[in-house]
Amino acid sequence: MIKLVIGQKVAYPNQGVCVVESHSDLKLGDNIVSGFSLRLLGDRSTIFVPDDSAQSLGIRPIFNSRQCRELLADLEKDFDNLPADWKSRSKEFIDKVRSGDLFQIADVLKKLTYLSRVKKLSFREQTLLDKARFLIVSELANARVAIGKHIDSLVEQLVDNACSKHVEPSAHSMSTAAH
Repeated sequence: MIKLVIGQKVAYPNQGVCVVESHSDLKLGDNIVSGFSLRLLGDRSTIFVPDDSAQSLGIRPIFNSRQCRELLADLEKDFDNLPADWKSRSKEFIDKVRSGDLFQIADVLKKLTYLSRVKKLSFREQTLLDKARFLIVSELANARVAIGKHIDSLVEQLVDNACSKHVEPSAHSMSTAAH
C-alpha cells in the first residue's frame, strides 16, 4: 500500500512524475471524498486522487538510484523481435505504456525507435514513442541520481546502442506488414 506524503514525488502511470501538493476533501454530488491533489510536473495540471485509489491507479514512488541504474542498463540491451502485425504491435505498446512499468516502457521506446529507422511511424506510433521517451526521461530527471544534466541524450544514446545490436529476421516484411 502506497502512502502519499505532501511534497513527495510519485509516478502516475501514463502521465508522468507528480508532486503530492495537498490533502483535502472534495464534494462530489452528495458525497465528500478525501484525497490528494497531485501536480503533474510535465504540464503543471492537477489530478485529484481519492485516499483509497492511489494503489489501484498504480501510483508508485519514483525510482531510486539502484532502479535507475538497472533501467539505464536495460535501455542498452537488445530486445525481442517486433510483432509484424501492426494491430497486435499497437495493442502491446499501448498496454505497456499504460502499465506505468518503466522497464515495459523502455521496451516500447527501443522497439519504436528501431521501427522508426525501418519505416515512417504512423501518428499513433510516433505519439507512443514520444510518450515513452517523455516518461523515462522525466522520471530519471526527477529521481535525483547522479546521471548528469543531459539525461535525454544519454537515453537516446543507450537506445541507439540497443537498436544497433538488434537484427530483425526480415526488416522488409515488417514495413510491408504495416500497410
